[in-house]
Amino acid sequence: MDNTAHSDSQLFLRFGDGLGDSLNAVEWPRPSSGSFWPNDRPLRFVDLFCGIGGFHQAAASLGMECVLACDIDPGARKAYNANYGIDPKHDVCALEADDIPEMDILLGGFPCQPFSIIGNMEGFADARGTLFFELARIIEAKQPSAFVLENVRQLASHNHGETLKHILKILRGLGYTVESKILNALDFGVPQKRERILIVGFKGGVHGFTWPTGKMPMPPLASVLETEVDRRHYVSDRIKESRLKSHASKHKPAIWHENKAGNVSSHPFSCALRAGASYNYLLVDGERRLTGREMLRLQGFPDTFKIVCTDGQTRKQAGNAVPVPMVKAVLERMLSVKCV
Repeated sequence: MDNTAHSDSQLFLRFGDGLGDSLNAVEWPRPSSGSFWPNDRPLRFVDLFCGIGGFHQAAASLGMECVLACDIDPGARKAYNANYGIDPKHDVCALEADDIPEMDILLGGFPCQPFSIIGNMEGFADARGTLFFELARIIEAKQPSAFVLENVRQLASHNHGETLKHILKILRGLGYTVESKILNALDFGVPQKRERILIVGFKGGVHGFTWPTGKMPMPPLASVLETEVDRRHYVSDRIKESRLKSHASKHKPAIWHENKAGNVSSHPFSCALRAGASYNYLLVDGERRLTGREMLRLQGFPDTFKIVCTDGQTRKQAGNAVPVPMVKAVLERMLSVKCV
């Protein structure tokens, strides 16, 4: 390993170590006088559509305590249990209000396929789109002090913006002050261009909330790439030669991205990971697929995160995850709000 690669690796490890605090005991930072939050105990959160716990990583690193998680995917539940010692419930539609513990914050990256350009963009006409109403049902029943929801950026423009307006109207009708904003993981210290809409809500009125601006330095791509990669991750000679004929990259290392039209581009960062994308959607230097560990790093998960599922399951889980440092920055801003 040369000196450059070593320094890049060390940079990522320093970055990952900070997020790794979420797996250890973190002292609850007592809010100041007049805070919106209780100051005598850690905040409790419920993690719906939890996946492998991107929200959990962020919230626990701020001293919060998970009291319930839920996800329909058995592989995600297996990974969540292995890493956090919590066995998620399997179906949000089956959750009764009496079965859900009292919480301070509800977190949920509700299914994005109905609003994604990769999906059919049918919105609420898609059965998965109706799962937003399960979130609204639980918010209405449990009345958490706040919530954070996440989805693909296309939600903001779906049906000419009417879908998002409808969602925000429903949430405000439940008695919450609600704001939304599109953020990019690339601005929060990970080398992945991943734009997502975040929706935050506070019960009643608050003041002092501002969205994080990002502006965190992006670590070099080399810092998330493994130096020894199993041959199973390499593409065939036919695919490699085809890529090399169609594109010449200006960057090394680079992630080569093939879009739906078959056009290839490359960048010193990754385009957004996607759960259902082709094996060959993203290739490192046009010759190999990302490993599970690399994909988790691109989402901000520390190396202490245990990989307990197959390559295919891990690729899907990473593609569905929320970027940890991005949602952590939002949660940090939420902790600073004051009562009106």
